[in-house]
Amino acid sequence: MKLAGFLLLSGWLVATAAVALLASQPLRAAFIAAGLLVALVGLVKAARYQYIRAGEWM
Repeated sequence: MKLAGFLLLSGWLVATAAVALLASQPLRAAFIAAGLLVALVGLVKAARYQYIRAGEWM
């Protein structure tokens, strides 16, 4: 679990550095939107997995 936390933290640091290095505002907005979309998909998948394990999905 400590490794997963480290990987998440390092991923956030890399993403933050990438946002800082992007020159134009539209590129930053697109990068941030893509990151939020990926996070949302991960959250939906995790929630769906929990419902499937509990036997409550559809």
